[in-house]
Amino acid sequence: MESKRKVLLGSVVGAMLVALSCIGIYYWYQGSFFVTTEDAKVTGDMVKVSPQMTGKLLELNVEEGQTLVEDQIIGRQEMGSLADINLEQSVIRSPISGFVLKKQATPGELVSTGQTLIMMADPAKLYISANIEETDVAKLQVGQQVDITVDALDGQKMTGQIQSIGKAANSAFSLLSGASSGTFTKVVQRVPVKIVFDEGQNYDGLLLGTNAVIKIHIR
Repeated sequence: MESKRKVLLGSVVGAMLVALSCIGIYYWYQGSFFVTTEDAKVTGDMVKVSPQMTGKLLELNVEEGQTLVEDQIIGRQEMGSLADINLEQSVIRSPISGFVLKKQATPGELVSTGQTLIMMADPAKLYISANIEETDVAKLQVGQQVDITVDALDGQKMTGQIQSIGKAANSAFSLLSGASSGTFTKVVQRVPVKIVFDEGQNYDGLLLGTNAVIKIHIR
């Protein structure tokens, strides 16, 4: 009976050692071949649509989420009695092909040059903004391949590559940075990395500001 217990105990200990070894190998492999972070979001360059003149807004025929094509007429302003105002200046057009993020004006308002009427983004030019721990930045290079999982797409896998690596940590741009009183606590800093999507992928469902998980191939 005692020998059976020893054999059983030895088997359990052996199985635990094998499991721990497998876990160790897994984490070694992940750390040696990839840099991974969940601190990443879908973002893009937003485009502001503004009127060319000051005047009453008569029409603004767009809704948030609507897709527009470049040069599409989306609104117009009242010209008034000024003879030197060109008819074309009273017409409001979409400057890009993309979707409407936010509508910030209502027909009937007096709007002026430079005022934001709507905000737009081009879905084909969205990218991932990831924050990488400073201890991993030295492993990164422009052009490295990246596996991307976007939360809003229910685990859909996409691919991309590093386009740029920040030259300063995010904290360098903080308005609160600088000397402070009291004890010092060292905090791991994060550096912004821009990741562009590979061409030929389905961008439907990508939403600005949504979370993503990225895995950068470093070997």
